[in-house]
Amino acid sequence: MLKTYATLREIQHDLQQGVLSTQDLVRDHLENIKRKAHLNAFLSVYEDEALKRALEIDKKFKDGKPGKLAGLIVGLKDVLAYKDHPLQAGSKILNGFVSQFSGTAVQRLLDEDAIIIGRQNCDEFAMGSSNENSAFGPVLNDVDNERVPGGSSGGSAVAVQADMCRVSLGSDTGGSVRQPAAFCGVVGLKPTYSRISRFGLVAYGSSFDCIGIFAKSVEDVALVLEVIAGPDEADSTVSQRPVPSYSKELQRPAVKSYKVAYVREIDESSGLQPEIRESIQNKVQEIKNSGHSVEVIDFPLMEYVLPTYYILATAEASSNLSRYDGVRYGYRTANATDLSSMYKKSRSEGFGKEVQRRILLGTFVLSASYYDAYYTKAQKVRRIIRDKTKAIFKEYDFIIMPITPTTAFKLGEHTDNPLEMYLADLFSVQANVAGVPAIAIPCGADQQGLPIGLQVIADDFEESELLYFSNSLMN
Repeated sequence: MLKTYATLREIQHDLQQGVLSTQDLVRDHLENIKRKAHLNAFLSVYEDEALKRALEIDKKFKDGKPGKLAGLIVGLKDVLAYKDHPLQAGSKILNGFVSQFSGTAVQRLLDEDAIIIGRQNCDEFAMGSSNENSAFGPVLNDVDNERVPGGSSGGSAVAVQADMCRVSLGSDTGGSVRQPAAFCGVVGLKPTYSRISRFGLVAYGSSFDCIGIFAKSVEDVALVLEVIAGPDEADSTVSQRPVPSYSKELQRPAVKSYKVAYVREIDESSGLQPEIRESIQNKVQEIKNSGHSVEVIDFPLMEYVLPTYYILATAEASSNLSRYDGVRYGYRTANATDLSSMYKKSRSEGFGKEVQRRILLGTFVLSASYYDAYYTKAQKVRRIIRDKTKAIFKEYDFIIMPITPTTAFKLGEHTDNPLEMYLADLFSVQANVAGVPAIAIPCGADQQGLPIGLQVIADDFEESELLYFSNSLMN
């Protein structure tokens, strides 16, 4: 058992001094993966490959040429392409599929000497708030094995929570990084839409999907972000803006006090667990005591954010998932009698119930009779929500709010009522609808010891300030 390291910087110091080897790190994480196998966080573990790569990186340390992320053990959510490795998006419909290329974010990790230790469980096609929708069974929360870890990136959050890897890459379409980060007591960043290339990310809702980062420290998140962000010829939607040195900017001295907004409608919400309200109010007082100002603001559009998200995201899912048809790759039914039945049976047998539900919802809102009533109207409301959110940032540096209405709920508690499950995304979807960056950081625990998360939202491409402020709240 190795000593506990707060940041990758501390690990790299010991690696350079020769008091630790990368192989030691890999073995330690592999032991944790085996010891915590019951949590069902990993679908594949690349043991031999990780140990071989560790040997190569140890040589780089001896030669004085390690990459920026040398010594970083990373897990990948099962929606990220890694060449010659399985990729299933937690679904039966991609049985046996092996990726033919590595996604841009994954390749950039490898180029800077990170070690990928395995593929992590998730809700099927990233659709879920509890990680109970996976074809490979639910992931369990390491704090309480009878509770969910959140979703859809539950396996990625638990892997960091339980020290199975140091960092995980997940995806955040409506809160799928921040919500499990809150339930598991770790840090989870959703960057500005287009900050990180989506090339190699299995699509759910293409105008919402973001690759996100889990870690136990903001510093590690910042370092990984500066490595994987930036322009990419393979993704026409990615931003061309230069990437700041996020990790170095964390080290700068405090030079100003921030103006922070807190949304009244959330504070008054009857569905918010009292312990979460109290925890965040205590944090607000801490922020004020640190010399920053916090003001309560009105955001009357809050009730429209969730329905807008679910109309648009399911519409995009309906379109994106039409490519899984049993013809070219993945699962194909053995019970087909003709081409039409092969399509229908492959999809009905290959997709789980929640994915089928969202495809049907999306197909409905895109149908000729309802396109204008639902899809077109939701696009207009989305623009209004983005404009009103952006207007807040003309006066304030950050918005703070809860990430989840409750702490981690019990397995099976909401599976019979999809609406209850969707309401778990109530506070997380605004950042996705508006396209702005948001982060989850630990903010205490409830009376049962279950983690509480605080959400901090910033303006477009203000990750430097967001990370700096969030880091100060954790120290």
